[in-house]
Amino acid sequence: MKKYFLGMLAGLSLSASVTMAENIHPISREMGSGTRGAFVEIFGIFKDVKGKKIDAISKSAEVTNSTGVMITSIANSKNSIGYISLGSLKDNVKALSIDGVAPSVENINNKSYKIARNFNLVTKSTNPLMEDFLSYAVSAKDVIEKAGYIALKEATFKSKNPSGKLVIAGSSSITPLVEKLAESYKSINQNATIEILQSDSTTGVNSVVDGLADIGMVSRDVKKGELDKGIKVQVLAVDGLAIIVNKENKLDNISKENVKKIFTGEIKEWEKL
Repeated sequence: MKKYFLGMLAGLSLSASVTMAENIHPISREMGSGTRGAFVEIFGIFKDVKGKKIDAISKSAEVTNSTGVMITSIANSKNSIGYISLGSLKDNVKALSIDGVAPSVENINNKSYKIARNFNLVTKSTNPLMEDFLSYAVSAKDVIEKAGYIALKEATFKSKNPSGKLVIAGSSSITPLVEKLAESYKSINQNATIEILQSDSTTGVNSVVDGLADIGMVSRDVKKGELDKGIKVQVLAVDGLAIIVNKENKLDNISKENVKKIFTGEIKEWEKL
């Protein structure tokens, strides 16, 4: 009986050590995603190959193709870690502080939380409806800030009520904000029809270049090669990136360097953080 009891204790001890050594399950966005591009740039997760920065996220990371799927995946996997737009943060996942600073609009404004990027709108041609909507979008501080983002300016807007249809395509991170802006704009200008196609930032740029969309949503810096194709860039708002984990995870803070090491595959177990 004594041996059986000692054996049970040993088994419990082994079980505890296995729990402590559970593997981290990193989840990343797909190639072409503006959120992935911004994440790689901000955290320095790239290799220098002949002077070019090449994405170095580990091939062992799970890849998902939208913000919504990322959140659902993290919420359903206790050892997972990923990244999303701060404005898309839901209460079914937990956002980690980075080097002791919590992700928030206030901390982005006071420059203490530096994990942030621009939300860009790109165009190649123009027409009265595009001009009217873009003027409204960048001036709608109340809509932008209510959605959890940082507006760059506030201005008085008066619509000229142009008629027609706009097609807006691109980043799944920007889509929720643009949907709110489009709904608000249509209450001012009922002559407008706006179609929003969610995909990724690269598709947003290419859709504008190819004439398939009027406005592209790009949640990363626009590349020189894209600018060379004749597109113009307008900053819509500033957004933070949030590093998220499952709500059962006991971790509340992580260093920027350790985020990099997780997504390059250098750190694979929670106990090594």
